[in-house]
Amino acid sequence: QLVESGGGSVQAGGSLKLSCVFEGYTTNSRCIGWFRQAPGKEREGVATLSGTGNTYYADSVKGRFTISQDNAKNTLYLQMNSLIPEDTAMYYCAARLGACSPSPGGYNYWGQGTQVTVS
Repeated sequence: QLVESGGGSVQAGGSLKLSCVFEGYTTNSRCIGWFRQAPGKEREGVATLSGTGNTYYADSVKGRFTISQDNAKNTLYLQMNSLIPEDTAMYYCAARLGACSPSPGGYNYWGQGTQVTVS
């Protein structure tokens, strides 16, 4: 089960921190990450974190977003800084067994999403 929180409305240049509580994905052979979908656009990978600590960031968020986790709290985070209007989207936490992929296909478990709006 994945449960996101932390979305909201913010002005351009501001910051938000998303959280995703996950259960049952403690094995190293898994990938967990953040995806987003803007109106009229396909869902895209934002950042992923493998069970061994390897990270991936989409080019559009490199240097602005940071993915991290707190294993003690079973929580995945996405720190988003220097937000721009193009970051406006529904953000989803997702998980899969096996290697990470920036494509949303193959992720079996999804949260309900949290809305981020940048104006």
